[in-house]
Amino acid sequence: MEAKTEKTEVVIVGAGIAGLTTSLGLHRLGIPSLVLESSDTLRVTGFALTIWTNAWKALDAVGVGDILRQQHVQIHGNVTTSLNTGQKTSATSFNAKGKHGDHEIRCVRRQLMLEALANELPSGTIRYSSKVAAIEESAFSKLIHLADGTTIQTKVLIGCDGMNSVVAKWLGFKKAAFAGRSAARGYTELTSSHGFEPRFMQFFGDGFRSAVIPCDEKRLYWACTWTSTDEDKELEEDAAKLKQWVLQKLEKMPSNVRVFIEKTELDSVSASPLRFRRPWELIWGNISKGNVCIAGDALHPMTPDIGQGGCCALEDGVV
Repeated sequence: MEAKTEKTEVVIVGAGIAGLTTSLGLHRLGIPSLVLESSDTLRVTGFALTIWTNAWKALDAVGVGDILRQQHVQIHGNVTTSLNTGQKTSATSFNAKGKHGDHEIRCVRRQLMLEALANELPSGTIRYSSKVAAIEESAFSKLIHLADGTTIQTKVLIGCDGMNSVVAKWLGFKKAAFAGRSAARGYTELTSSHGFEPRFMQFFGDGFRSAVIPCDEKRLYWACTWTSTDEDKELEEDAAKLKQWVLQKLEKMPSNVRVFIEKTELDSVSASPLRFRRPWELIWGNISKGNVCIAGDALHPMTPDIGQGGCCALEDGVV
């Protein structure tokens, strides 16, 4: 028997930050959408991310900003310390008013952000275990063929399916370029207060960069980046070895900060190579074609240097 083809107005591939924000933005306008997610639950890659003023405006636009504000402390500044000398090299306040108003920076747990977005969507909007196998033209519509044999016909297709986007590949984009660096990320949850002021603590030295940021009074997020070496693959696959390697690199980090990296559970540590899309690929490439477009990491995977990857994904959803 020939499989039945489902029909829907808007399909969004990927239930990450960009996909859920896009779906919720459309829902607020009265436009239903179907979000296809390849995993069987909300998939969280990484543990937290820094949300800056521009992204809070996007979260407010889709109606979940205040939900997340209640769960995360506002970051008031940055202190940078040399890993070579152990001395502080700079301090910056985020309390000064910017030309567009007050700054707002918080380190937000990814799980809570995804849940806040998903919980505002109508039941059935997200369809899990739905991996896109192929995309086919059908007059003005697109046929989405799933790995389980299902076919969905849609008038609008939006690819929010991350760095290895099937939709971006269909539009003609190459695989995101390797930045020559890798990153480790970790998340520490305590039973009592960590005692830190709500500010970035950054550490630099010998090509190694690290930051420790409070999410709230009991939770800390940390991340490190470095120039990649041959041993990185081994570190990605062995959390215990990765954690010890990071601690060795952070030998001169103040002990009252370093201790919280030591306390991080192995299932809360991960590493991955950093990738990005070269600007000229976006200028000359097809970021949209007819009724198909891409957003978030599918469109512009970034390195973490300016802390805007997740923020721009939120803005994409609103746009």
